[in-house]
Amino acid sequence: MRYDEFIGQVQHRAGLGSHAEAERATRATLETLAERLAGGEAHDLAAQLPPELARSREAPDAGIGAKLTLDEFFELVSEREGVDLPDATFHARVVIGVLTEAVSIGEIQDVRVQLPAAFAQLFNVENEGDLPEITT
Repeated sequence: MRYDEFIGQVQHRAGLGSHAEAERATRATLETLAERLAGGEAHDLAAQLPPELARSREAPDAGIGAKLTLDEFFELVSEREGVDLPDATFHARVVIGVLTEAVSIGEIQDVRVQLPAAFAQLFNVENEGDLPEITT
């Protein structure tokens, strides 16, 4: 998936008003996810993304395996994106949904293995980005 297509899908599915808002949501989510992953997994994930998105692995804390709960994950995304928590939660879920379409199933499985069970909800995206109810 090309960069513009990825960002366009995030913008459309999240109902964001601009390309810049979709970029901000995507960057905040991918950087936070990269911090949660350990070892080379952030690099492996980034290798399957367009170069503009792969920069998330260059974040200072990428690959440190931060022990974030799902709530803490959403709070960090909210802080980085500069939006309130409910919006950031929705945006993060949309970004993860597009991510699951942009990289291989095997890579998504490798990512999921590193995350606590509560994070599985992030990956439960139905057709066209419909998001089932999430519990935290």
